[in-house]
Amino acid sequence: MCIKSVVLFCAGWSGLVSAWADGRLMPAQVPAVYKQECAACHMAYPPGLLPAASWRRILHGLDQHYGSDASMEPAQVQQIGAWLQANAGTYKRVREEPADDRITRSAWFVRKHREVESSVWKRASIKSAAQCSACHTQADAGNFDEHQVRIPR
Repeated sequence: MCIKSVVLFCAGWSGLVSAWADGRLMPAQVPAVYKQECAACHMAYPPGLLPAASWRRILHGLDQHYGSDASMEPAQVQQIGAWLQANAGTYKRVREEPADDRITRSAWFVRKHREVESSVWKRASIKSAAQCSACHTQADAGNFDEHQVRIPR
């Protein structure tokens, strides 16, 4: 194998490892209860998008979950909570706990979406900034690469 190929392979591998390390990708083992309960109303967000403290508060306030009652059985909350804590974001951009524990209010989210006009979020095909999969075609896998964005009309 030539040196150029080795360098390119290592650079690609490094990028993949860093994407996993920064928590954006969805972990391989997602509890069925997380998909069933959380993805019933919105996409199942990768746990690395928020710090552990935010996930803890979200789970402790499920009876008033952003205007809805998302209460679950205690065993379900415990299972989801343990998984979220184990996979929560710990890297630089998510150490900050966003206002109201909303991903869309985190500094990194606002910075990454600053060019999106407010009218875009209100389109019927998008509904809100929290509907990541409306524009990010691979959001369910935690891939938010800007080259995979398709903004619907």
